[in-house]
Formats: sequence, structure tokens, C-alpha cells
Amino acid sequence: MDTVNAEGSLLTALTRDGGARLLFAHTTDIVEYARLRHGCSRTVTAALGRCLTAAAIMGGTLKDGDGSVTLRISGGGPAGSFTCVSDALGNVRGCCEDPKVELPPNAQGKLDVGGAVGREGDLYVVRDYGFGEPYVGYTKLVSGEIAEDITAYYAMSEQTPTVCALGVRVWPDGRVKGAGGFLLQLMPGAPDELADRLQERVEAMPSLSALIGEGKRGEEIAALVFGEIPYDLLETKPIRYRCNCSREKYRAAIKGIGIRELRDMRDSGEEAEVVCRFCGERYVFPPEELAAMCAEREAELRAKKAQSQAPDPEETP
Repeated sequence: MDTVNAEGSLLTALTRDGGARLLFAHTTDIVEYARLRHGCSRTVTAALGRCLTAAAIMGGTLKDGDGSVTLRISGGGPAGSFTCVSDALGNVRGCCEDPKVELPPNAQGKLDVGGAVGREGDLYVVRDYGFGEPYVGYTKLVSGEIAEDITAYYAMSEQTPTVCALGVRVWPDGRVKGAGGFLLQLMPGAPDELADRLQERVEAMPSLSALIGEGKRGEEIAALVFGEIPYDLLETKPIRYRCNCSREKYRAAIKGIGIRELRDMRDSGEEAEVVCRFCGERYVFPPEELAAMCAEREAELRAKKAQSQAPDPEETP
């Protein structure tokens, strides 16, 4: 899967007093790539683009390279559930159940993201740190517009004062004009004065969607957010749309199903086809390979049975 042109960037900035952190993701090419891979409508492009951007930012908060964040939104809308996964290395991927759903503009004349996502449902965030049990956070949806829902999630599930802003601009022909978003978070011990100043600045900002449509980058967004508040740009790192699927993984998954089901697949004499939901890649397994997988699985089961029947060496006289 070629993702050479499906790249963006993630900028991190911190006020010099350590009281607030900003993470801004520029995701225009990432969202355009997802649109093409999934064949998204204009409305779903905006919705999935917001989810991908939010997940990419969340992945940027991970410190362990083996960790991952899964963002899942199920709002009961016609597009179905949205699932996006990111990691600390800057990789993100995502999908929804029906990417071709299109809706009329909302009352404001904009793409009806909330209508496509739905407003009666849940938002889950699963943080897998690569060891121990994953942390699962949850909140009810506020609007289905995603940014407001992410803000509510951090306030209610992680008790972190956060402002999330997400924007995706789509051309009339469906192509992505611009996409990006930010998380602005207060750090522990931040003074009330800083919180008040930041709130005033964010409320006075133009819409992020408009700024992104104008081509504003991370450094310019940080300047608008912080203004005269002293801050430092800590780093800018690449992010990209990258799926971790492979033929080997799907082969192992097929081989791992119940032996009866695997035999039925073998005996049908037909090939098996698996389509990755995150990138649309198709993997085909011909009948002879299914037969080989079945033989391998049967041999493994025989070996396991023989091992379970073997006497314990410590109990042998």
C-alpha cells in the first residue's frame, strides 16, 4: 500500500510556565488518502477526517513506541460506527461502516457531520501501552460533531481541562482542501489566570476550519492560540496514514478459526478473500493454500493432544 503522499505533521508547543500544552495536527493529505481508499462521500470525508485527526493527536500524547490509541464513536447515525487507531510513531488509520452516506447540508449550510455520525451514542478511547491491561475511557456523545465530544471526553473521563478543535474543508468535487485540528490542555497546577487568558483567545479565534482552508500551519495556529503568552515550540514530527495489515496476519487469522469452519472452507473448493476495513487492501487465499492451512492446523492439534496425554516427567517412577 503506497502511503508516500499520505503524510502530515504533529506540532507540540508548551507555555514557558509549563501550564498549558498545545498539539496541532496537519492532516490534509492523510484525510484525502482515506477518502480515496474508502470512497467517502463529502460528509463522511469530513466526519472521518475529524476522527483521524483527533486520533493522530491522541497518539502524539503517548510516550511508549509500542503503545496505541483507539478512538471509537458510535452515534447511531447512518454512517455507522467510526474507528480510528494511532500510535506514538505517528501512524494513523481509520474507517467507518458506511463511507458512502451523503446528507443534505445542515441548518448552517455546512456538511452535516453530526447527522452522519449521530448524536445518541458513545465515545470510547482505548489506550494500550504495550503492557498490562489497556485503559478504557468512555463518555456519552454531546453533539456528534466530534470536537465537542472529544472535549467532553477529556473533561469527564480523564479530568483534564481540554479544548479540542477539528476542521475539514472539502471541495465541491469531494477532494480535501484542508484538514487539521488541535488539543489545548491545561497541565496540573496551571494558574486560573492562564486558563482565563487562553479561553478568551480561543473564543476570539476564527473557526479552525476557515484557518485550515486558508492554509494556516501549526506555527501560525500556535501563535493565534497563545498570542502574547510566552511559549516554546517543542517539536514537529511527521504523521502518516499507515495500515498495519498484511497477508501473513490474515493467513494466521484464517488458520486460527475453528477447525470445522476451516475444513468447510477447504472442502468448498473456492478461494477465500479478506478485505481490510482500514485500507481496503484485498488478500486472496486460493483453495490449495486453504488446504495447506487446514493440514497445518490439524497437525498442531494432534501435537497438542499428544502433549496433553504425555506423562509428567516428575511423576514418572
